[in-house]
Amino acid sequence: MTRIVSLLASATEIVHALGMGKYQVGRSHECDYPSPVESLPVCTRPKFSVLGSSREIDTAVKDVLREAVSVYDVLEERLEQLQPTHIITQSQCEVCAVHLKDVQLAVSERLTCNPEIVSLEPFFLRDVWTDIELVAESLGTGTRGRELVNELQNRIHSVSGHTEGFQTRPRVACIEWLEPLMIAGNWMPELVEMAGGVNLISQNGKHSGSISWQQLVESEPDVLILLPCGWDMQRITEEMHWLTDRPGWNSLRAVQSGRVYITDGNQYFNRPGPRLAESVEILAEILHPEVFSPAFEGRAWQRA
Repeated sequence: MTRIVSLLASATEIVHALGMGKYQVGRSHECDYPSPVESLPVCTRPKFSVLGSSREIDTAVKDVLREAVSVYDVLEERLEQLQPTHIITQSQCEVCAVHLKDVQLAVSERLTCNPEIVSLEPFFLRDVWTDIELVAESLGTGTRGRELVNELQNRIHSVSGHTEGFQTRPRVACIEWLEPLMIAGNWMPELVEMAGGVNLISQNGKHSGSISWQQLVESEPDVLILLPCGWDMQRITEEMHWLTDRPGWNSLRAVQSGRVYITDGNQYFNRPGPRLAESVEILAEILHPEVFSPAFEGRAWQRA
């Protein structure tokens, strides 16, 4: 019988969107959606405290990476107890989730069940669709995988079809970390453009990168969207001082026009899975409230 362990939050969402959630027997410490997965055994843990400030977490992550491939441990004994037939992980980022190399090491040294390892590597939006189909094929649900991708693409195209001809397109900077300052890359520039904005600084398909405060100021964003990786809106609100205390904050066009937004990046934008369709809808209602009704306001985004 199929026994799935997902070590990636977005992969867990993919598994459930494919209708295979009943076969999932384990999860990562970050897998929390859909809510029933929270009762599953946890198979990973971070090697650093996640309770620190933005700067403290960044320092801790860098310290760990000097000595290890990733910043997470794989709980090998728990995997052995669960006897998975499939383990889903990723090779895109050492910081975002457990890395493929850690899983391969755990499997080769401790596991007796010889599971199939499915590794995801999304950079562009098209890679997310490819990964969904990859998971589906590995689980024997290829037809459903293709159907799901088609459904998600249609949902996104219903937004981009409206925004394609917009003459007014605000200049948007998406902030993925507060201290040090990082700009969101990977699939985010594409989502911004689809939602009717002009993405600033970062490049589509490239890793999120550090920027200087001066770079952000000189880019003159009309809109600032805050979506730190792994953080909800409350956590971002508590750490807004990393931005508001910087010289010239109040002079930014986005600040003066009241167009700074706090979002739940952890649940939406940072997860390359089915809810990227909702992420485009969220961006559209933030960027063009005159066209798109605020269906997600309060639960996925709020004004800073």
